[in-house]
Amino acid sequence: MRTQSSATTARPIAVTAPRESRGLGTAQAALGVVAFSLTFPSTAWGLESFGPWSLVAVRGVLAAVVAGGCLLALRVPLPARRHLAGLTVVAAGVVLGFPMLTTLALQTSTTAHAAVVVGLLPLTTAVFSALRTGARPSRRFWLAAVAGAAAVLAFTVAQSGGALTAADGCLFGALLVCAAGYTEGGRLARVMPGWQVIGWALVLCLPLTVPAAALALAFEPVHLTVHGVTGLVWVAVGSTFLGLLVWYRGMAAIGIPRASQLQLAQPLLTLVWSALLLGEHFTMAAPLTAVAVLVCIAVTQRS
Repeated sequence: MRTQSSATTARPIAVTAPRESRGLGTAQAALGVVAFSLTFPSTAWGLESFGPWSLVAVRGVLAAVVAGGCLLALRVPLPARRHLAGLTVVAAGVVLGFPMLTTLALQTSTTAHAAVVVGLLPLTTAVFSALRTGARPSRRFWLAAVAGAAAVLAFTVAQSGGALTAADGCLFGALLVCAAGYTEGGRLARVMPGWQVIGWALVLCLPLTVPAAALALAFEPVHLTVHGVTGLVWVAVGSTFLGLLVWYRGMAAIGIPRASQLQLAQPLLTLVWSALLLGEHFTMAAPLTAVAVLVCIAVTQRS
């Protein structure tokens, strides 16, 4: 009787723990999305003081200093050799490729336009996840994901007057490399803490970012302003390190496809920040798209 009673009391714990873990993972991934939604406005601010190459390189160096300091302070051992290939993909896609391509695009594109184009990232990440990890989401999941991406794409085309800009090539390239980095980072976050994934990826880039920063600063003019410095600090510490820290932890808890669909809300959040911080304007199509996107998110979270 005593054994049966113990089993009975233990059963609710086994049931509720995964739900609590999923809830925490969803909250962490959502915090990551909020941090990422500030990236484009912060980059636009950073470009007021730095050239595009300087901004990307210095951003990587500052983020690596913060991450490396945390790794040293906590005496984290070096990653296993079998994880180096995955960390390289994260570094190439998230630390180098995406910041570089989006920063170049923002020289000629508004943050609102860039945000809605990059709104296709959730679907791209879900596709990469299916190819890389063998994940097989349901048909309803894919229909909702495609519908959300279509809503974002329609909004993009409408806002740009039906024509794609030259910067869109950089933005679509950023989609591909970032989706690869997200997928590999989410996979690695299942076997090591998420902050260590992005931390080691940032440190791995130091042999490239340090000389690149020195070279870029020597050739590109620097005009320090409050906006410029604030933007640099946020994209380095907020978006690149803290944002990816909670993002990878969230992906490890709820899965890459489900977490990626939370990013459907990122373009609309960025539009809000663009209006508040940069004074950009958008039409009533934005709230309508927001409703459609949030419906798609709700469906993917239940699939």
